[in-house]
Amino acid sequence: MKNLLTIILLLVCISIFAQTKSIQHDGIKRKYIVYTPKGYDAEKRYPVVFNFHGGGMTPAEQMLYTRFNQTADKYGFIVVYPKGINEDWNVGFGMSYKNGTDDVGFTEILLHQIEKDYKIDGNRVFATGLSRGGFFCHRVAAELSHRFLAVASVGAPLPDSIAYYHNNNRKEVGVLMVHGTADKVVDYKGKDGHYYSALDSYNYWKENSFTNDNTTKIDEIASDSTVVEILESFSGKKSVVLISIENGGHTWPGADDFNIGLPIGLTSKELDINDYIWSFFAKQK
Repeated sequence: MKNLLTIILLLVCISIFAQTKSIQHDGIKRKYIVYTPKGYDAEKRYPVVFNFHGGGMTPAEQMLYTRFNQTADKYGFIVVYPKGINEDWNVGFGMSYKNGTDDVGFTEILLHQIEKDYKIDGNRVFATGLSRGGFFCHRVAAELSHRFLAVASVGAPLPDSIAYYHNNNRKEVGVLMVHGTADKVVDYKGKDGHYYSALDSYNYWKENSFTNDNTTKIDEIASDSTVVEILESFSGKKSVVLISIENGGHTWPGADDFNIGLPIGLTSKELDINDYIWSFFAKQK
């Protein structure tokens, strides 16, 4: 009963600052949620973070699971939670890259709509996402780098199709990847015909001009059976980062543990990934 009351109170608080809206694209009504931080000032320009849900999830579930609204309150930015058709995103496997759902076009017109409805800092637009939403962040980095300064994917390395179509015109863009080595939903080592390994994804994005790999390990919580390893390279003010969670599963580090009937594995408490993602975004130029 106590947990139920907590959830109800949380939903009430979220509804005060979050609005569900819709926009037409390709003749289809596409829904999304916009969250404005506490103390939102309509005269001030705010950074924007798009947060793409995992496959089969709703924007509301992504909002509650990642708790990105609290991070928006803490640092002062707007969060947009778009909804994929059938709770999916076109990442090039399981759907035709060229002829499937135009999620890239939807994302671009949605950003235009956000610019109309809110005062935003157009030079500080970012994207993050989990699983299928994380895979889609790689597509955003490849095709919308003129609008999005950096992306952060969780449990989702680079899809093969994105590398195939954009290998000769890849952009210099800030990319952060987070992946559990024990992930049984999306394999850390990659899957032929679907997606790269986590390390190969890191090397793909850093290949052009990113140098000086730095490695950091975090293992400070005795009761936590995961270890965080951060691999980072730089090009001017941009960086590419791979965070490997040893023993970590298909989960959002720092989030509450949950079980949805899938082998999602351990959630690391060694790192508050929301704080890290925002810090990463804030450093990109």
